[in-house]
Amino acid sequence: MSSRPSYRLFQASRNLFRQPLLRRRIQTAAPSEAEASQSGFAKLWNSPVGPKTVHFWAPIMKWAVVLTGVSDFARPAESLSLTQNGALMATGAIWTRWCLIIKPKNIFLATVNFFLFLVGSTQVARILLYRQSIKDQPLAEELKAVAQEQKDTAKTVV
Repeated sequence: MSSRPSYRLFQASRNLFRQPLLRRRIQTAAPSEAEASQSGFAKLWNSPVGPKTVHFWAPIMKWAVVLTGVSDFARPAESLSLTQNGALMATGAIWTRWCLIIKPKNIFLATVNFFLFLVGSTQVARILLYRQSIKDQPLAEELKAVAQEQKDTAKTVV
């Protein structure tokens, strides 16, 4: 009689192992007749990433960060922060990928993050080019001085 409870437990858990693990998680997303007959606005309003959810409003607010980065294009490269723009670039790259993995897929948020990556990478490129030009500046000044000396010696000869 002592083996009977374990046998019942085995029988109850047996059905769990009859299905493959992946099939348990799959759900069909077939639209119902009510969803199929909705207008375009109603579909947007009732979608999982529609205006009634954070999945809609978070990208709207994040556009402000992108536009702030775009407004920094007018600033000189010497006043930009490499770490801040590097962080924007990394954030944009990481979250663009993540937005395509999560459920529901949020293409709107992925687009915002991709533009954040573009803005950050543009600013990082500007900063690095500026810093490289500063390093090359003494060499350029030396070349100008040598050219001036050559010009002076040429004038004295002629």
